Amino acid sequence: MACLVAGTTVVGCSDGTTPERSAQQMLDDANDTMSALKSVTIDSVTTKTTGDRFSSRVTTDLRTRCASKVTWPNGAVLEQIRIGGTDYVRPNRTYLDKWSGRSTAGAEKQDIWIKKPTSEAVPGDGLVACPREFASFGTAKKGGTTKVDGSKATALVVTDKADKGSTYTFYVTTEGKRYILKVVYKSADLDTTTTYSGFDEPVAVRPPAKVTG
Repeated sequence: MACLVAGTTVVGCSDGTTPERSAQQMLDDANDTMSALKSVTIDSVTTKTTGDRFSSRVTTDLRTRCASKVTWPNGAVLEQIRIGGTDYVRPNRTYLDKWSGRSTAGAEKQDIWIKKPTSEAVPGDGLVACPREFASFGTAKKGGTTKVDGSKATALVVTDKADKGSTYTFYVTTEGKRYILKVVYKSADLDTTTTYSGFDEPVAVRPPAKVTG
Protein backbone atom coordinates (compact mmCIF):
# COMPACT_ATOMS: atom_id res chain seq x y z
CA MET A 1 0.00 0.00 0.00
CA ALA A 2 1.22 3.51 -0.81
CA CYS A 3 -0.24 4.96 2.40
CA LEU A 4 -0.78 3.66 5.91
CA VAL A 5 -4.08 4.73 7.46
CA ALA A 6 -5.09 4.21 11.07
CA GLY A 7 -8.85 4.80 11.42
CA THR A 8 -9.39 8.17 9.75
CA THR A 9 -5.89 9.45 10.57
CA VAL A 10 -3.30 9.43 7.80
CA VAL A 11 0.03 8.12 9.12
CA GLY A 12 1.99 8.65 5.95
CA CYS A 13 2.72 7.62 2.36
CA SER A 14 5.66 5.66 1.00
CA ASP A 15 6.55 8.50 -1.40
CA GLY A 16 6.62 11.12 1.37
CA THR A 17 3.41 12.85 0.31
CA THR A 18 0.15 13.23 2.25
CA PRO A 19 -3.02 11.93 0.59
CA GLU A 20 -5.55 14.56 -0.36
CA ARG A 21 -8.36 14.95 2.17
CA SER A 22 -11.82 13.99 0.98
CA ALA A 23 -14.71 16.46 0.96
CA GLN A 24 -16.18 14.85 4.08
CA GLN A 25 -12.85 14.91 5.89
CA MET A 26 -12.33 18.58 5.02
CA LEU A 27 -15.81 19.44 6.28
CA ASP A 28 -15.30 17.45 9.49
CA ASP A 29 -11.98 19.24 10.07
CA ALA A 30 -13.60 22.63 9.53
CA ASN A 31 -16.50 21.83 11.88
CA ASP A 32 -14.02 20.78 14.56
CA THR A 33 -12.10 24.04 14.15
CA MET A 34 -15.25 26.16 14.26
CA SER A 35 -16.56 24.30 17.32
CA ALA A 36 -13.34 25.09 19.19
CA LEU A 37 -13.52 28.85 18.54
CA LYS A 38 -13.82 31.30 21.43
CA SER A 39 -15.58 33.89 19.25
CA VAL A 40 -16.78 34.57 15.71
CA THR A 41 -18.75 37.15 13.72
CA ILE A 42 -21.52 35.83 11.48
CA ASP A 43 -23.06 37.88 8.64
CA SER A 44 -26.10 36.55 6.78
CA VAL A 45 -28.28 37.75 3.92
CA THR A 46 -31.55 35.93 3.20
CA THR A 47 -33.71 36.50 0.12
CA LYS A 48 -37.08 34.76 -0.22
CA THR A 49 -38.88 33.98 -3.47
CA THR A 50 -41.69 36.23 -2.19
CA GLY A 51 -39.31 39.17 -2.45
CA ASP A 52 -38.74 39.52 1.29
CA ARG A 53 -35.14 40.15 2.24
CA PHE A 54 -33.25 40.73 5.46
CA SER A 55 -29.67 40.74 6.72
CA SER A 56 -28.12 40.08 10.10
CA ARG A 57 -24.85 40.33 11.96
CA VAL A 58 -24.10 38.34 15.10
CA THR A 59 -20.92 38.59 17.17
CA THR A 60 -20.72 35.80 19.72
CA ASP A 61 -18.41 34.05 22.14
CA LEU A 62 -20.39 30.91 21.19
CA ARG A 63 -21.37 30.45 24.81
CA THR A 64 -23.17 33.10 26.89
CA ARG A 65 -22.44 36.50 25.33
CA CYS A 66 -23.54 37.75 21.93
CA ALA A 67 -24.87 40.79 20.10
CA SER A 68 -27.19 40.71 17.10
CA LYS A 69 -28.60 43.21 14.61
CA VAL A 70 -31.21 42.31 11.98
CA THR A 71 -32.03 44.82 9.22
CA TRP A 72 -34.76 44.97 6.57
CA PRO A 73 -34.71 47.07 3.35
CA ASN A 74 -37.55 49.27 4.61
CA GLY A 75 -35.36 50.47 7.48
CA ALA A 76 -36.71 48.16 10.19
CA VAL A 77 -34.03 47.13 12.69
CA LEU A 78 -34.06 44.70 15.61
CA GLU A 79 -31.05 44.75 17.95
CA GLN A 80 -30.30 42.29 20.72
CA ILE A 81 -27.65 41.84 23.39
CA ARG A 82 -27.64 38.56 25.30
CA ILE A 83 -25.57 38.16 28.46
CA GLY A 84 -26.08 34.96 30.40
CA GLY A 85 -29.77 34.65 31.22
CA THR A 86 -30.69 38.21 30.21
CA ASP A 87 -31.74 39.67 26.85
CA TYR A 88 -31.61 43.37 26.03
CA VAL A 89 -33.78 44.05 22.98
CA ARG A 90 -34.21 47.26 20.97
CA PRO A 91 -36.64 47.36 18.02
CA ASN A 92 -36.62 50.66 16.13
CA ARG A 93 -39.81 52.58 15.29
CA THR A 94 -40.01 51.17 11.76
CA TYR A 95 -39.76 47.64 13.13
CA LEU A 96 -42.57 48.29 15.61
CA ASP A 97 -44.75 49.76 12.85
CA LYS A 98 -43.97 46.81 10.55
CA TRP A 99 -45.17 44.22 13.04
CA SER A 100 -48.02 46.20 14.57
CA GLY A 101 -49.55 46.89 11.15
CA ARG A 102 -49.97 50.60 11.83
CA SER A 103 -47.93 53.72 11.18
CA THR A 104 -46.74 56.10 13.87
CA ALA A 105 -45.25 58.72 11.59
CA GLY A 106 -44.00 61.69 13.51
CA ALA A 107 -43.58 59.73 16.74
CA GLU A 108 -40.38 60.00 18.72
CA LYS A 109 -37.45 57.86 17.76
CA GLN A 110 -37.46 54.52 19.57
CA ASP A 111 -34.08 54.13 21.28
CA ILE A 112 -34.98 52.31 24.51
CA TRP A 113 -33.58 48.88 25.28
CA ILE A 114 -36.02 46.40 26.85
CA LYS A 115 -34.65 44.00 29.46
CA LYS A 116 -36.16 40.52 29.68
CA PRO A 117 -35.09 37.00 30.73
CA THR A 118 -33.85 34.73 27.95
CA SER A 119 -36.40 32.14 29.13
CA GLU A 120 -39.09 34.29 27.50
CA ALA A 121 -37.53 33.96 24.04
CA VAL A 122 -39.53 31.77 21.66
CA PRO A 123 -38.88 30.49 18.11
CA GLY A 124 -39.79 33.08 15.50
CA ASP A 125 -39.36 36.16 17.70
CA GLY A 126 -36.18 37.18 15.88
CA LEU A 127 -33.89 36.68 18.87
CA VAL A 128 -30.71 34.61 18.58
CA ALA A 129 -28.91 32.17 20.87
CA CYS A 130 -25.18 32.63 21.45
CA PRO A 131 -24.04 29.01 20.87
CA ARG A 132 -23.73 27.71 17.32
CA GLU A 133 -23.63 24.08 16.25
CA PHE A 134 -21.03 23.10 13.66
CA ALA A 135 -21.71 19.52 12.63
CA SER A 136 -21.53 17.47 9.46
CA PHE A 137 -24.63 16.12 7.74
CA GLY A 138 -25.70 14.85 4.33
CA THR A 139 -23.29 13.96 1.54
CA ALA A 140 -20.34 16.22 0.72
CA LYS A 141 -18.65 16.54 -2.66
CA LYS A 142 -15.82 18.80 -3.72
CA GLY A 143 -16.46 21.73 -6.04
CA GLY A 144 -13.92 24.19 -7.36
CA THR A 145 -11.52 26.52 -5.57
CA THR A 146 -11.97 30.26 -5.18
CA LYS A 147 -11.11 33.11 -2.83
CA VAL A 148 -13.27 34.37 0.02
CA ASP A 149 -12.12 37.71 1.42
CA GLY A 150 -8.64 37.05 0.07
CA SER A 151 -8.32 33.52 1.47
CA LYS A 152 -8.10 30.49 -0.81
CA ALA A 153 -11.09 28.22 -0.27
CA THR A 154 -12.47 24.93 -1.54
CA ALA A 155 -16.20 24.65 -2.23
CA LEU A 156 -17.82 21.62 -0.61
CA VAL A 157 -21.33 20.96 -1.92
CA VAL A 158 -23.58 19.16 0.55
CA THR A 159 -26.95 17.58 -0.20
CA ASP A 160 -29.20 16.12 2.46
CA LYS A 161 -32.15 13.76 1.95
CA ALA A 162 -33.90 15.45 4.86
CA ASP A 163 -33.87 18.74 2.93
CA LYS A 164 -34.83 17.49 -0.53
CA GLY A 165 -34.06 19.80 -3.43
CA SER A 166 -31.81 22.08 -1.41
CA THR A 167 -28.04 22.48 -1.45
CA TYR A 168 -25.47 23.85 0.96
CA THR A 169 -22.12 25.02 -0.37
CA PHE A 170 -19.45 25.34 2.31
CA TYR A 171 -16.35 27.35 1.43
CA VAL A 172 -13.52 25.95 3.55
CA THR A 173 -9.96 27.27 3.76
CA THR A 174 -7.69 25.22 1.55
CA GLU A 175 -4.43 25.95 3.34
CA GLY A 176 -3.50 25.84 7.01
CA LYS A 177 -6.13 25.37 9.71
CA ARG A 178 -9.56 24.60 8.28
CA TYR A 179 -12.13 27.34 8.77
CA ILE A 180 -15.59 27.72 7.28
CA LEU A 181 -15.48 31.10 5.55
CA LYS A 182 -18.87 31.09 3.83
CA VAL A 183 -21.99 28.96 3.44
CA VAL A 184 -24.51 29.39 0.61
CA TYR A 185 -27.87 27.71 1.09
CA LYS A 186 -30.30 27.43 -1.82
CA SER A 187 -33.82 26.01 -1.70
CA ALA A 188 -37.07 26.42 -3.57
CA ASP A 189 -38.20 29.10 -1.12
CA LEU A 190 -35.11 31.12 -0.26
CA ASP A 191 -31.39 31.70 -0.64
CA THR A 192 -29.12 32.50 2.31
CA THR A 193 -25.46 33.49 2.20
CA THR A 194 -23.60 33.36 5.51
CA THR A 195 -20.01 34.50 6.05
CA TYR A 196 -17.76 33.93 9.06
CA SER A 197 -14.98 36.24 10.25
CA GLY A 198 -13.33 37.60 13.39
CA PHE A 199 -12.16 34.18 14.51
CA ASP A 200 -11.16 34.27 18.22
CA GLU A 201 -11.20 38.07 18.31
CA PRO A 202 -12.19 39.76 21.62
CA VAL A 203 -15.96 40.10 22.09
CA ALA A 204 -16.92 43.39 23.74
CA VAL A 205 -20.55 42.66 24.65
CA ARG A 206 -21.86 44.79 27.51
CA PRO A 207 -25.31 45.79 28.81
CA PRO A 208 -26.69 48.98 27.23
CA ALA A 209 -26.72 52.18 29.30
CA LYS A 210 -30.40 53.02 28.82
CA VAL A 211 -32.71 50.14 29.79
CA THR A 212 -36.35 49.71 30.72
CA GLY A 213 -38.16 46.73 32.14
